[in-house]
Amino acid sequence: MLLGVDIGGSGIKGAPVDPSQGQLAAARLRLPTPQPATPAAVAATVAELAAHFSWQGPIGCGLPAVVRHGIARTAANIDPEWIGTDAGALLSAASGCPVTVINDADAAGLAEMCFGAGRDQSGTVLLITVGTGLGTALFRDGRLLPNSELGHLLIRGRVAERYASAAVKKDQGLSYRKWAKRFERYLQRLEELLSPDLFIIGGGVSKQFERFAPYLQVDTPILPAQLRNDAGIVGAALAALDIENL
Repeated sequence: MLLGVDIGGSGIKGAPVDPSQGQLAAARLRLPTPQPATPAAVAATVAELAAHFSWQGPIGCGLPAVVRHGIARTAANIDPEWIGTDAGALLSAASGCPVTVINDADAAGLAEMCFGAGRDQSGTVLLITVGTGLGTALFRDGRLLPNSELGHLLIRGRVAERYASAAVKKDQGLSYRKWAKRFERYLQRLEELLSPDLFIIGGGVSKQFERFAPYLQVDTPILPAQLRNDAGIVGAALAALDIENL
């Protein structure tokens, strides 16, 4: 078993994971993301989560940032103090456990490619997590190309995640039909750049896939994520098994 932790803009979720089955081995715990989400504050929350499960083994953690060799290079929806922080070392010290850190969308993508909608899919597959922001995980023939961060593309002069995320839909009171038109423009931009073989839509909005999918007019097939909000937890745990390849 491994402990998977998914750090989001509004909540930090975690649970023990059976990596052979891609399933949670216990009910997940969700704690509010500290505001501001500084490294020290988030590390304390991750330690609290680990203590809740009396955890003493490896931990995999998804972080909303570009992560290279355990070091955060950007800070999306968390405090800018993360930039340059050795996130792996910080979270390990706080929890007392070995911690592997990976980009949060990449974590969700790993889970979906191993156990969900992307299983046995070849070619170019792009998972998009739709939540506080827009995260992306890019795969070619099943292999992750880490830290794609395509939620920061410009759409009509605006950063995509400030134009078509679930948070924007909620904040602006958009109907699924109106929001889908924005999201469609984003998908079309991704098609222009990558010519993908499959889109997988993850994040909380995936539970409402049938409500907006009919409004999306794109050439690429689209599937909803199967692991939904558990994908980030499961994928973070999987990353702890494969740190040398990240």
